[in-house]
Amino acid sequence: MTQQELADQTGVTRQTIVAIENGKYSPTLELAFRITRVFNVPLEEVFSFNIEIEEKNTK
Repeated sequence: MTQQELADQTGVTRQTIVAIENGKYSPTLELAFRITRVFNVPLEEVFSFNIEIEEKNTK
């Protein structure tokens, strides 16, 4: 699947998909669920959040 196809199926721009893939943008919960529905997989299989890394980045 191309980035454009995923963008079209989830209602966002290709640039948004690129930013998510590159870790420059965290999707809204709604968009995260839309993406997982496209691939028919659980949210945890596509997205993760490491609280320890996030805490280091905010200090």
